[in-house]
Amino acid sequence: MGRRFDSSRPEFSPYGFTCELWTPSRMPRPDQHNEVELNFLMGGTLTYLRGGHRITVDAGRLAVFWAAIPHQIVDFEGGNPYFVVTMPLGEFLGAGLPTAFVHRILQGELVIAATPDACDPLRIKQWESELRHRDLAGERAVRLEVYARLLRLARDVSASPSVRHPDPSLSRADRLACYIAGHYHEPLTVERIARANHLHPNYAMNLFRQAFGTTITTFITQHRITHAQRLLVTTRDSILDIALAAGFQSLSRFNEAFKAACGCPPREYRKTHGSARH
Repeated sequence: MGRRFDSSRPEFSPYGFTCELWTPSRMPRPDQHNEVELNFLMGGTLTYLRGGHRITVDAGRLAVFWAAIPHQIVDFEGGNPYFVVTMPLGEFLGAGLPTAFVHRILQGELVIAATPDACDPLRIKQWESELRHRDLAGERAVRLEVYARLLRLARDVSASPSVRHPDPSLSRADRLACYIAGHYHEPLTVERIARANHLHPNYAMNLFRQAFGTTITTFITQHRITHAQRLLVTTRDSILDIALAAGFQSLSRFNEAFKAACGCPPREYRKTHGSARH
């Protein structure tokens, strides 16, 4: 038996970098978390409700989407457990994937492989096993292999436009979230975000809070912190350079926000979690 959705989990509670076996079940409410999610079904189907559209994922074809867009399993066929990989958005954005592919994910598209890959079943089973056993070398290998699989998927879907899955019709709140995901590393204001989506700033703020249970400013900061965490543990860049790359306008603001979110200063976080070697 695999994991089942916990309807009591807080909105945007992170899963982290995982590969787990799940049991299909109808979800009583949508889930949202700031990771990119990969689904792989060994059998049967899953039907999601996303952006007001029902989208069915078939067995044997990898599916990828940004999970900050509310998604809810409303139907399934077969009781086969399926694999779920979650990758923090900052890692996804730093994986060197083609810009067009990243843009499709951040615009809310559920990208589905055009054809099955015969290596996927064995490959994903190995990911699940290695992450379950908490082997550090295995975890690093899994990360690299997930990046490689996404790179191949990006190549394949770009070469097969005829099977490209259409973008869901996103709500206004979802479009605000997508815009932030694509621009959080730039100087952002509520006015700029609202203007880009043809909304009044006050209306945009209220709409966003109602939909996501948080403020636009907090959502931007969450993205920036996630980006900074990735750079802290994977590079030797200076703290200032990381702060600026993540979208913070000053080192003091970065230190303040990072400590509030992570419970420690950036330098201490790097010392505890860093693994970059140059």
